[in-house]
Amino acid sequence: MATARTPQGATGTGGPKGLKGSGRRVGTGGAGGRLRAFGRALHFPVTGTARGIRRATHAQGAGESGLGKLIELHGVNGAGDVMITVALASTVFFSVPTDEARGRVALYLAITMAPFTLLAPVVGPLLDRVPHGRRAAMAGAMLARALLALVLSGAVVTGGIELYPAALGVLVSSKAYGVVRSAVVPRLLPPAFSLVKANSRVTLGGLLATGIAAPIGAGLHQIGPRWPLFGAFVIFVAGMFLSFRLPPKVDSAKGEDVALLAADEQHLHGPHRKTEKRPGLRTVGPAVTHALGANASIRCLTGFLIFFLAFLLREHPMTGQSAAVSLGIVGVAAGTGNALGTAVGAWLRSRAPEIIIVTVVACVLGAAITAAAFFGAVLVAGLAAIAGFAQALAKLSLDALIQRDVPELVRTSAFARSETLLQMSWVLGGAIGIAMPLIGTLGLAVGAAIVATGWLATVRGLVRSARHGDAGRGRVA
Repeated sequence: MATARTPQGATGTGGPKGLKGSGRRVGTGGAGGRLRAFGRALHFPVTGTARGIRRATHAQGAGESGLGKLIELHGVNGAGDVMITVALASTVFFSVPTDEARGRVALYLAITMAPFTLLAPVVGPLLDRVPHGRRAAMAGAMLARALLALVLSGAVVTGGIELYPAALGVLVSSKAYGVVRSAVVPRLLPPAFSLVKANSRVTLGGLLATGIAAPIGAGLHQIGPRWPLFGAFVIFVAGMFLSFRLPPKVDSAKGEDVALLAADEQHLHGPHRKTEKRPGLRTVGPAVTHALGANASIRCLTGFLIFFLAFLLREHPMTGQSAAVSLGIVGVAAGTGNALGTAVGAWLRSRAPEIIIVTVVACVLGAAITAAAFFGAVLVAGLAAIAGFAQALAKLSLDALIQRDVPELVRTSAFARSETLLQMSWVLGGAIGIAMPLIGTLGLAVGAAIVATGWLATVRGLVRSARHGDAGRGRVA
């Protein structure tokens, strides 16, 4: 019995202990596995989203060429800029009655935009002189805006005068980034990409990031007026580090020279007046200058509509809607049109970008005339959408012409100068919008006149360029 009981006891004693110990190990491993699974579930939305963004930005060779990193950097740039825009708009525009807001915005334009129009033409040529430091220049523009966001975070609360020079600094830094980014894109083209497609991807990345960051900035503003600026500080610091992740080849200026935006050699002046054997010092050609003029008219219109409609809809909102909702509807319409135009530009293949520019500017002119004649909420939103669509598609067509007609030797310089002119056109349109009386029909008639002036001055030259262009030119989209 004892002998029988001993194995049984041993089995009974050892068995349960072994099972009990085994149970602990299984239990511990199961709990750890569940904890790890729970952790993965928590961070999957972040990591999954990041992997999805990386796959999208690095597709079709963009990862290998470095273009994907530029797309991500431009998204960070757009997110930071919209955070600052939310904070300034709430301080300068929404926090006071309409009459006072017009005065404050006019003061803001006078103090910031007027010097900006003088500084903007200088930014491009200065950056052309330091082509070996493009990554450092982009990082510097990010760092400058990060520090200026901290300065603005105090100014939006106290209402101090430092708000205006800090805002000017943000504008100039943003402009400097834009010029360098335009110059960098040609250096990062994947083998199967055109310049139009690359710029479309970069622009779409910025638009998507802006659309995501805008409601986040509005939510941060509900906590306090400083919080969107704190968010901008964090974003721009991240952008500073991302700038140095771009490939070193963007700092190479091998084979580059300075482009002059003249229609023909008779308009060249100064040291470039003499005849040069190098193609880099020749004119960029009439097609580019006419396309630039048409783009400037659209950019002037968009600047005008932003400021004019902001005050008009605040004073006279859409039927049944508040002023904020009315502005939101127009803003969403413009943003949607811009994104659609960028997407169409990446998809569309054409041998005649001149015809695209002529067509889209004509569509904007028709929409502006219609909205002025039959003023109404739907037509205003439609005009905003068409203007956004036309601005994106016309700019991409201008990029195509620069790619086609401007020698690679001076292409980055041409981008810098054209972007400066377009930015100044936007500023001019904004100033006109501030000065206009809040009469819808009159304002949109002025907008139509702006577009008509640019279109009539350039349509003949663009059509002639499309008809008599070099038959051997390759596809541009």
